[in-house]
Amino acid sequence: MGRISRQINIGKVKVGGGAPVTVQSMTKTDTRDVRATVAEIKKLEKAGCDIVRLAVPDMEAAQSLGKIKKEADIPIVSDIHFDYRLALEAIKQGVDGMRINPGNIGSKARIKAVVDAVKERGIPLRIGVNSGSLEKEILRRYGSPTAEALAESAFRHVRILEDLDFRDIKISVKSTNVMKMIEAYRIIAEKTDYPLHLGVTEAGTIKMGTIKSAIGIGTLLAEGIGDTIRVSLTGDPVEEIYVGIDILKSLGIRKNGIELISCPGCGRLEIDLMKLVKDVESRISKIDLPRPIKVAILGCVVNGPGEASEADIGIAGGRGKGMLYKDGKLVKSFKEERLVDELVEEIEKFTVNDSSIQSDPSVVILSNQVGLTVGTKEFHYDIGLAAGLDNVAATFCRSKLEKVFLPRHSDLG
Repeated sequence: MGRISRQINIGKVKVGGGAPVTVQSMTKTDTRDVRATVAEIKKLEKAGCDIVRLAVPDMEAAQSLGKIKKEADIPIVSDIHFDYRLALEAIKQGVDGMRINPGNIGSKARIKAVVDAVKERGIPLRIGVNSGSLEKEILRRYGSPTAEALAESAFRHVRILEDLDFRDIKISVKSTNVMKMIEAYRIIAEKTDYPLHLGVTEAGTIKMGTIKSAIGIGTLLAEGIGDTIRVSLTGDPVEEIYVGIDILKSLGIRKNGIELISCPGCGRLEIDLMKLVKDVESRISKIDLPRPIKVAILGCVVNGPGEASEADIGIAGGRGKGMLYKDGKLVKSFKEERLVDELVEEIEKFTVNDSSIQSDPSVVILSNQVGLTVGTKEFHYDIGLAAGLDNVAATFCRSKLEKVFLPRHSDLG
């Protein structure tokens, strides 16, 4: 059972309270350049971004937010530092959320002005503490940006907002040090039920940033901690979304779409595996499935069948031949050059209206006995109600029920 946080709404997107974990990014364009910023947001939307944050360094940037919001299909969050007037203008422009640390914007009167404005419009605030910008007093006390120091800073800002009777809050405590980041979030998670925005700050290039984010964010999510995530990478923000989604998929948290697995390769290879994987990735990137599909690209006949048994679909090739596996069984062979086409054609058959669900009477028998949990929701699987269930539940075929649920319910006979 994961940590249950309170829920906030960022535009139409729910965060916390059992809502699906969302993936965020931040634009890297000049916010004052409306056309460029909107173009980048559209790319992020296409990649699967749920929420996008924009830097607001000056008044011109703040005044551009309204035009940008009109073109965006996902909620936009303004990132404000120090100047409360920028916060007030961002609110006026209609942002859906705001990252701001109230202790950094001056007098109580200024803080109250911002809080009153977000209260009136129902805009949540994120308290975002980073290891590189801790208060000097806290740094002196702890000697360095420790996990405890990050948590104390966050709670200091929280108390400021709570004293003004504002609790529409989420919290982040990011560090460049993965272990400190993990521990800081554990401290926050234990002491409050505010939703948590996970991230490793300044994680680095795509290679190192992906590793650090997967460990830091992944560890916490595996413990049931975290409601929304942002992978910070130097480079194209679209890559942040791809990595974030893959982290969720690898943990079974996000259950729609295609999960691609492939072997590392060895001296037994008789096919250009790297090219094959890249070709497959390119082709399936445009396929949007509402149910989870695991696809295996297999290197040889030694481990191939075993690896294929863990996937819905698998392909292997060599010596001019291609082979297609389904649920671990070889079902088709063809010329090697047809590998990618055959795989894509098979993936496209995995639709929500899987006829095997409705035509197999054994599924109906099982459906009266098996309880199904998807994410944080519990379902009683009844074939008559399948169309109204979560897509994941509604599209499980007989083989999946046998593999996944019967071992858990062996007492059912």
